[in-house]
Amino acid sequence: MSRTSRVAAVAVGTAVAAGLIAFYILSYLLVRPPIVQAAGSAPHARLTLQTVASIGFGPHPDWVSYLVKNDEGNWVHSTVLRVPANSLVTVTIYQFDTATGLRNPYFGGPQGLVGDLTIDGKPVKTLDPDLASHTFAIPDLGVSVPLQGVPDNAKNQCSVAPCTLQQAHTTMTFTFRTGKKGTFRWQCFVPCAAGFILGNGGPMQSVGWMDGYLMVQ
Repeated sequence: MSRTSRVAAVAVGTAVAAGLIAFYILSYLLVRPPIVQAAGSAPHARLTLQTVASIGFGPHPDWVSYLVKNDEGNWVHSTVLRVPANSLVTVTIYQFDTATGLRNPYFGGPQGLVGDLTIDGKPVKTLDPDLASHTFAIPDLGVSVPLQGVPDNAKNQCSVAPCTLQQAHTTMTFTFRTGKKGTFRWQCFVPCAAGFILGNGGPMQSVGWMDGYLMVQ
């Protein structure tokens, strides 16, 4: 590659990165998901989430998304979560999306947890890379959890949110520990959208869909 080509490639890459940053900021300002409080209080709180193949409403009805259950038992389209500081947080995720596979088997190993990851009630040390659909990660807390997807041939799959437990799903349960107060980004690392080159969800890696904030208070 010539020097001119390299310079052009760098310029294009910079422009794309700037465009994505602007998109994420604009998406957050426009969407402003509600804050959902975890159930319970210090020293042990609980969060219940679900991931769906498409949200089915709003400005991006076909986007993959998370929902969280509020204290009234209703599913809320939000990824802004409030949890207590210096506490254990037990997370249950109902995964309704199908598997796309890990591009790096390293992400098949749960990290930063207190105790084991369980999938459908069974402890799992490492998830088969081919079975993963998403990963749940809080980088600043060292937490990374692979989420097993629904088999492609499963019966009674859910295609649009909100999904019910009568439909095909896998259940992940894990616990991590919070420390001092602060706001931390949580997100999906690969795989989050098989159709995108980096597998990081593309525009779906936005607050309110596959990306969010953990407000430790």
